Order: sequence, then structure tokens, then C-alpha cells
Amino acid sequence: MTTPAGSGAGFGSVSWWGLSPALDLQAESPPPVDPDSRADTEHGTPQLDVLLLGSVDGRHLLRTLARAELWSPRRFCFYVLENNLEAVARHMLIFSLALEDPEKMGLQEKSEAFLEVWGNALLRPPVAAFVRAQADCLAHLVLEPERLAKQLPWLSLDALKFRERDVLEAVFRFWASGEKGPEAFPMSRLWDSRLRHYLGSRYDARRGVSDWDLHMKLHDRGARVIHIREFRRWRDTGVAFELRDSSAYHVPNRTLASGRLLSHSGERVAARGYWGDIATGPFVAFGIEADDESLLRTSNGQPIKTAGEITQHNVTELFRALTAWGRPRASQGNPMEVPGEKDGTREPAPGLESFTVHFLPLHSSQTLHHKTCYKGQFQLLYVACGMVHLLSPELGACVAPGGHLIVELARYLVDLRQEQLQAFTARVRELAEAAGFAPQPGARPSETFARFYKSQDSASDCTDPVVPSRPPTPEVLALPPGVLALSLEVVVPSHEATNPPSEDQPQPLQGRMLPPEPVQLPSESQVSFSEALAPPTGSQTSKPEFNCIPRNQVPHL
Repeated sequence: MTTPAGSGAGFGSVSWWGLSPALDLQAESPPPVDPDSRADTEHGTPQLDVLLLGSVDGRHLLRTLARAELWSPRRFCFYVLENNLEAVARHMLIFSLALEDPEKMGLQEKSEAFLEVWGNALLRPPVAAFVRAQADCLAHLVLEPERLAKQLPWLSLDALKFRERDVLEAVFRFWASGEKGPEAFPMSRLWDSRLRHYLGSRYDARRGVSDWDLHMKLHDRGARVIHIREFRRWRDTGVAFELRDSSAYHVPNRTLASGRLLSHSGERVAARGYWGDIATGPFVAFGIEADDESLLRTSNGQPIKTAGEITQHNVTELFRALTAWGRPRASQGNPMEVPGEKDGTREPAPGLESFTVHFLPLHSSQTLHHKTCYKGQFQLLYVACGMVHLLSPELGACVAPGGHLIVELARYLVDLRQEQLQAFTARVRELAEAAGFAPQPGARPSETFARFYKSQDSASDCTDPVVPSRPPTPEVLALPPGVLALSLEVVVPSHEATNPPSEDQPQPLQGRMLPPEPVQLPSESQVSFSEALAPPTGSQTSKPEFNCIPRNQVPHL
């Protein structure tokens, strides 16, 4: 079967990395309140509350924290909502790595470990050992709130349900277990299987397909620094950042494992596999822009640095800025002085107590406005391109009057044609206006992000928290044909048609492709493997897709 251009099948059903450059959220948010009026600030400094839907890899949060010294003191409260718990676990692992004690892990080692865990399908043995140790530690902390608050004061799981915390522990246990070796998650075979079904009859010409997608799509859309060698290598093997000899990468990256509910003999069976991006790659988030303009210079019309080299530089500088947190700093000579440092006196830099990352329950975007603590609370709302269908008046009610909305566009989705990108951008504007937002006046034109603000008049139109909200109407959620109705690949091996999956073969990923289904709300279509294993709650007993899974046939974590 040949996958036509524009099908969107390469995007996958789970996002592991962002498809847009990292943002400084302070630069995107409205100015802070009057610093003289501290009535609404608990810690004596203005507070920035940000709600992020589908941020996936924490790149916006890390860049915001790294650039905090360029702004006046401000406390951050990040509220993160994902559509699967594996992404929440990845957030926790990435942040624990980024904030690792510099005395335990050097800057270069930390940067290289981050790049491998974040963007490589295969890891080096030392990095895999670090992931196992860190996952084992997080598995113990998830179920012990007191220890969690003591060891990771920046993390809050209070909003998660107990069921979701149990699932998080199961995910970390799978990452930490290494007794079965690569057989428990044969990433190379799973990657090749996804690639074969994505390309179909074009598989034998995959080098030519990679060249076309890179030169005619990514390069034309602004990502010219991505080199053909690194792009081909990632398309073929899943290794985006080769910092050592290629033979050193052979341990599967279990943090990229997720699951799908597959139909087998009339029943829903959970199966683990790789369901992420195989078309664009992780080069866009940190690899196509840089504060140091010399990295983007060209010679004879060709960039002198590759996306991998720029990514490594940006991540190293980002971690260098995070390492300086909590140490005294002097503002003498700094053009952006922090109040209270005019005489060159040394003042503590922002510390771990200056920000908190709150993880919200899955599928809670349409019910947040019922709680007074969230209604009109956020000064900034960020929505990833894969979560645009959740943009609704109910979600808009959580944004304070004058707050900003940033929507990631589908510019770097190589499966979408130019007319589809334009239709997607137009549809985003319609959804934003229906949610009570208007385009930001004077905002710089961008093909990567759409920027809106919430007018003061729209505050009176917010949904009353006492009245139960209705689900979004089909007119609001119906996206243009071919735009974000990305087909979800469900690949089942041929022998699974007659035999149920066993514990030794938990990845049903070889054989034919079932008919694609359009993306629906996460509660209906994007059910994570971990959710399928958790027992149903009282409010979910009526959902057969969570109850019909035979426990003796579900691959164990």
C-alpha cells in the first residue's frame, strides 16, 4: 500500500517531541500586574500561570526557566495537560535530568543524555542505565507524596487521580525493568515496521523519499539547517543525534513506548509499540533557531552547522543557565537590571522554589472551568497542533481577560500540503474566535504559531461554572478534510489474527494495516496502554473499551 502525500500517517497517534521551536513563555505572556499590588501573590512576586495542552517535551518550560534572569523576578506555575500518561512520565524524567545536581552529572554528560533520551530510538548503555535508575526512583516517589514534595519540590501531582498515579508507577516500572533486555521492546523492529507501513510500495525508495521530504518540504518551510545525512539516519534507524560511534547505540529507548487498544477476536487488547512521529523528526524544537546568529551562517549557500550541532549547542547553553539557579548573581553591567540590584549587590538567582509544574488529569480540558481555582486563572494558554480540537469556549473560560493564546501550527508536518496548512491556519482562527479570543494586534507574522488574546468583553461570555458544560458542537470540532484528521495507524502482525498476544510477544506490530480512523477526542480514540491496564472507576464503568480487555491477555508492564 502506498501512503499518499497529505495523509498525515507519519505524524502517528502519540507525540514525543515538539514540532515547533522552543518559546520563552514570559515573552509571549501579557505584562505582569503592578508590582506594588501584591495582594494576589503568595510569594511576594508577580506570578505567571500558564496552561499548556500537548507541550509534550517540556521545551517551552525549560527555555522559559533558562531565560528567567532576563526578566524581573516572577514566580511560575505551569499547568500541563497531556492525552497520555507516558508523556507525563517523560516530562518528569526530562525535568529530573535537566535539574540533576551538577556535582553528580557534568554539563556535557547531561546534555548528551538529554538528547539521546529525548530524540533517539536507541541509547548507549550508560544512558540506558541512568534511565533505569531514575525511573526506579520516580516509581517510588509517585506513590509517596511526602517524599515527592521533599525531593522534587518543583513537581505537583496533587491534581492527578489515584488511578493515574498507579499507572504512572507502572510506566516507570517498565522503564526500570531490564531483565528481558531488548526483547521486551524491540525498538529497531518496531521502527522498521512503522516505516514499512508508512511508505508502503515506496519503502525500497525510502532514500529518495527522505530527500524529497527534506528538500522540498522542510527546507522550503524554513528548516534549511537539517542535513540530509542526519535526516536519512533518523528516518532509517530512529537515531537523530549520533554523538558517538554508531555501534554504541543499541539499547532500546523504552521512554518512547506507548500502547494502543487493538481489536482482536471482537475484543479490545492493549499492545505496546512505537506509535510516534516517523516523518519530521526531533530537529525542529532546538535545532533550527539559535540565539547565537553565527550558528545559522551559510557558506556558498549551505549552512555551516547541522541541526544536530545547533541542537547540542542550544541544549548545553540551556542547561548551563539552569545550573546557575540558586547561585548569587551580580547585575552590574547587565542592561536588564533586576529591581534591588542597582548598586551591583549580589542577590540569589531564581531557585527551584520559584516554579511549580502541575500535571492535570487526562481529558480534563472541558471541565477545568467548573473549578473556581482554574476559571479565569491563566494569563497564557498554549495549545499544540495535535490538541487544537480541544480549543473550545469551556477552555477559553479558564483564561483571564487580557490573557494570551498561542497555538502551534502544522508548518513542519511534512505530510500536509500547502493548501492544507492554509486551511488548518484558517480553522485555528475560527476555533480561537469561537472560544472568545481575537488576533493579537501588532503580533509579528508567523507560519509556526498563531497568537491571540482574550478581550475584556469576552469575560462576560464565559460559561457559568455552576451550569454543566456541553460537549463542543460538531461545527466547532470538525476540522477541514485532511487537516489534523491524521489517520491513526493500527498495525497488527498476521499471526495475531488467530492467536492472542502473549507476554513474550507484547508488540503486535507486523503485518497488515487496519483501516485508518480519524482523530477524535482523546477520551474516545487515543487511549494509552497504561490507562487500559488500570481498573475502571465508578464513572467509567459504562465505557466498554476499558472493561472488555481480558486481563490474562494484556501484556504486563
